[in-house]
Amino acid sequence: MKKIKNSLLKKYIVIILVGIVWLPVCFIISSLLFFNVPSLFQLEKEPEFGYTNGSDLEQQWHTEARQLSGASQADIEKRLRELQQAYRGAGVMWVDAAGKKQLQLHISHNYPESWTAAEAIQFMKNTYSADPFTTVAFIGQDPNQGFMVLQVPRDILKEIKAPYWYNYGFVSVLTTLIFVTGFLAVSFIFFYRIRKRMLRLQQAMNRHGDSGIPAPIKVSNQDEIGHLEYAFNEMIDKLQSSRKREQEEEALRRQLVASLSHDLRTPLTTIQGHAYRLGKERLSEQGEASLKLIDAKVAYLGRLIENLFSYTLLSSGKYPFNPARHDIVRLVRGAAANWYPVFEQEGFDFELELAEEPIYARIDPQWMERVLDNLFQNVINHAASGQYIAVTMSAVEQGFELSIADRGPGVESESAGKGAGLGLSIVALMLKDMELEWALESTAEGTRAKIAQRFLNEI
Repeated sequence: MKKIKNSLLKKYIVIILVGIVWLPVCFIISSLLFFNVPSLFQLEKEPEFGYTNGSDLEQQWHTEARQLSGASQADIEKRLRELQQAYRGAGVMWVDAAGKKQLQLHISHNYPESWTAAEAIQFMKNTYSADPFTTVAFIGQDPNQGFMVLQVPRDILKEIKAPYWYNYGFVSVLTTLIFVTGFLAVSFIFFYRIRKRMLRLQQAMNRHGDSGIPAPIKVSNQDEIGHLEYAFNEMIDKLQSSRKREQEEEALRRQLVASLSHDLRTPLTTIQGHAYRLGKERLSEQGEASLKLIDAKVAYLGRLIENLFSYTLLSSGKYPFNPARHDIVRLVRGAAANWYPVFEQEGFDFELELAEEPIYARIDPQWMERVLDNLFQNVINHAASGQYIAVTMSAVEQGFELSIADRGPGVESESAGKGAGLGLSIVALMLKDMELEWALESTAEGTRAKIAQRFLNEI
C-alpha cells in the first residue's frame, strides 16, 4: 500500500482525474462569470431597442407592428417617432389603410403621398436586398390598418456588434484552450521533473571518484525513482566495501610475499654457504654433479624470490623509480657485455648490432638493466635449444627500437627452465612506468621481444 501511495503512476492518475473533473468546473465558472459579470469580458449589454442584424431588426419591427393593433393615429405616430429615435440612423414611414402617407421621418427618398396596391408591391420589390435595409410590417398584422416601413443604412448594420452572449462560443473555446494548456503544462512539469531526476542519476553513475566508484546520491522521494536511487546507493556501499576488502587482502598478500621473500633468503644463504664448503671437499663425480645441481637450483630459487619481491614492490608502487636522461645505446651495450660470457658458456651464437650514435631517453637505468637481465634470462630459460640470440637496436623517427630475438621453441612450449612468468610481468610493469612500448612475439621458430619509443618523452 505504501508503494502505491508514493507511486509516480498514482500521481499521474491523480493529474488525469483532476483534469477530467476540472474541465466541466471551468465551463461552469466561465459561464457564471460570463452571464453575470459581462464587464469582465469587456462586453456591453444590448440596449433596450438595440439590434444586431437584419433578421433581429425585422423581427423587432414586426413585434412593434403587432403591438400597435387598434391604436389611434396619434398613438401610432407617437410610437413611430419614438422608434425612430431608438434605432440609430433609422428612417420610418407610415401609410394608412386608405393608401395615404401619414408620416415620413429621416427617409431621403420622396415617396408619393398616395399609394396604390401595385405601388406598394413595387416598393417592397425594389427595396428587397437593397441599400438601405428595408422592412415592411402591417400594423396589427392587418392590411386594413395600413403598413409601416423601417429603413436602416446597411453600413450601420455592419458596424453593429453582436450582443455579448453571442461571444459565448468564443469564450467556451478560450476556456477549453486554457484548460488544455494548463493540463499540458502540468504534465510537462511532471515529466520534466522525472527526466531531471533520471539525468541526475545518470550523471552520478558517470562521475567517478579517485577510487573509480561513483559517489552516493541523495534520495529525494520515496517513489520508483527514489527506490532506484536507494538501490544505487546500496550498490555503491557494497562496491566500496568490496574495494576496501580487496585493498586489505592485497595489502595482506603483499606483506605476506615480502615476509616470505625475506624469510626464504636466510636459509638460501645458509645452503649456498654449505654448498661452497662442500665444493672444497674431495667428492666423487656423482657428488660433484649433485653439488652443481644444488647450486643451480639455489640460484634459480634466489632469482625467483627476488622477482617475487620486486613484483610485489612494483605492483604497490613502492619500487624506487628515478628516471633521468641516459644514453640507452650505451646501457644496452653494457648489459650485453655482462651477459656475453653466460651465453658463450651456454654455447649461444651472440649477434649484437647497435646504433652508432647515442640515443637519449628518460629512463631509470637500474630499471632498464633489470628489464634486459630478465629478457636475457628468459632466453636462457626458454631458448637454450636454439643456441642463438640477436640484439639489435636502431634509431627511428622520434625514438628507438630494440629487439631481442632467439630461435627457441617459444615461451608457450614446455621447457626445463619454465617458471611462473614473474620475470616478464616485471618487464611489462617497468616498461609501462617508463612510458616505453613493448611486445613479445613467440612462435615455434623463436621468440622476439620488442621495446620501442615512438615519441620523445620530455627529458
